[in-house]
Amino acid sequence: MFEFLDLNLVWFILIAILFTGYAVLDGFDLGVGALYLLVKDDTDRRILLNSIGPIWDGNEVWLVTGGGALFAAFPHAYATVFSGFYVAFMILLFVLIFRAVAIEFRSKHESKTWRRNWDIAFSISSILIALLMGVAMGNIIVGLPVQNDFELRTTLFSLLTPYPILVGITTVALFMMHGAIYLVMKTEGELQAKVRAWVNNTIIFFVICYVSTTMVTLTFFPQMIANIKEYPILFVVPLLNMLAIANIPREIHHGREFRAFLSSCASIVALLTLFAIGIFPNIVPAADPANSLTIYNAASSQKTLSIMLIIALIGMPFVVAYTVSIYWIFRGKVKLNKMSY
Repeated sequence: MFEFLDLNLVWFILIAILFTGYAVLDGFDLGVGALYLLVKDDTDRRILLNSIGPIWDGNEVWLVTGGGALFAAFPHAYATVFSGFYVAFMILLFVLIFRAVAIEFRSKHESKTWRRNWDIAFSISSILIALLMGVAMGNIIVGLPVQNDFELRTTLFSLLTPYPILVGITTVALFMMHGAIYLVMKTEGELQAKVRAWVNNTIIFFVICYVSTTMVTLTFFPQMIANIKEYPILFVVPLLNMLAIANIPREIHHGREFRAFLSSCASIVALLTLFAIGIFPNIVPAADPANSLTIYNAASSQKTLSIMLIIALIGMPFVVAYTVSIYWIFRGKVKLNKMSY
């Protein structure tokens, strides 16, 4: 049915879109969590929590869908990564669950100690999720010790080398900036003025991390720009990324928070596009390039890819429609009521 398409490439792009969607949508609520403890007043903390309250769990649908798509389209890559990163992924899963529990349990009791403990749990888990995801991306850029039988043998501490940690910190900084801009849209009054001050600080933090990571990447991992060198038209992606980042403080200065948020979204999309371009056609780059898992040697059969593409074309509009409707319903400033967290 889809003989005219390179289904392997199509699925690589679809999975990239799903994970990018997750980063854009869940990125700001992880950023809100990372900034959460900077607010001391209980009412202000409730406003921050309720700014993401109706949407945080829906955002994670994109992560689940992306993982399922990876399993269906590239099962060998899925098996290699999830077995090699088993401990890291179990920690990530535990932190995701713990964060959800913190959100739900925080307001179940009016005790200051109770709320303070869940607040700390919520903020730390948000930071750890962003950090772990960045560390995973950093290790993929470095190249993983995949054997010729496609087995990945690692330990948790072997993944925590300086470059992946730098990428992890950059991811935290990116999400903090993204979250601060989102909060400017959702708050008002004195709290909004406080949050607006965070935006400039988070932009500075992110730019420092981004420039540092870019310099190290270009110096030690030049393979990440090999595809851009081969196809110069792709240079438009880093150019658009720089323009998006530069536009954020301009829009904030003029009080156009929504445009600033769109620029932040565009920056995340551009950064993950650069990541995808850098590793292509690999899905799991190996330290020994001969052992890398690519979109061809890690893929399901063409029949499976065709059937899954039909399912994706039917199912994805529902995911997009649900996401759009939820954001439309809960647009505007946060107003607390008896049903709020």
